Amino acid sequence: MASEEIGYRGPTACAAAGITYRQLDYWARTGLVEPSVRPAHGSGTQRLYSFRDVVVLKIVKRFLDTGVSLQNIRTAVQHLRACEFRDLERMTLMSDGATVYECTSPDEVHALLQGGQGIFGIAVGVVWRDVESALSQLHGERVDTGETLVGHNPTDELARRRNRAV
Repeated sequence: MASEEIGYRGPTACAAAGITYRQLDYWARTGLVEPSVRPAHGSGTQRLYSFRDVVVLKIVKRFLDTGVSLQNIRTAVQHLRACEFRDLERMTLMSDGATVYECTSPDEVHALLQGGQGIFGIAVGVVWRDVESALSQLHGERVDTGETLVGHNPTDELARRRNRAV
C-alpha cells in the first residue's frame, strides 16, 4: 500500500515526532504544519497526517529546540513541502540560527562550515528513518476505508518501488 494512502491521527503523529498534542494542535491552527491527508472540520473530526507531515513535524521540533526563529522554520517547511518526496531522504538542512540552508552534497556542507560560524545540521534521511521506525510500532489508518493498520511501515511500498527501479 502506498504511503499516500495512509494517514496518522494526532496522537500517533505526536508520538512519532516527539511533540505534545498541544504543539500539534497549535501548529495546525496557525498553519505551520497542517495535516495534508485530512484537516479538522469542526469539533469532533480527526485530523490525519501523512508520513511526510510527520517527518516535517519532527524537523520543526528539532529546529525549535535549537533556537531557529519561527519565520525561518516557516520558510523551511514551505521548502520541504515543495520538494519531491524521494528527494527528502537525501537532504541535509543546515542552520546558523538565523538562516536555514538546504545542502545536497558534502561540498555544500563544507562550504557552510568554512564560514567559521556555529552551524548545526539536520540530516532529513535520519529523521525520515526515525519516523519510519516509530510509525512501524504505531497505528496508521487507510485513507479510503478508515481501516486501522497496526504496526504498518509507511514506506514499504516506496522501498519496493525503489528496489524494482535498481
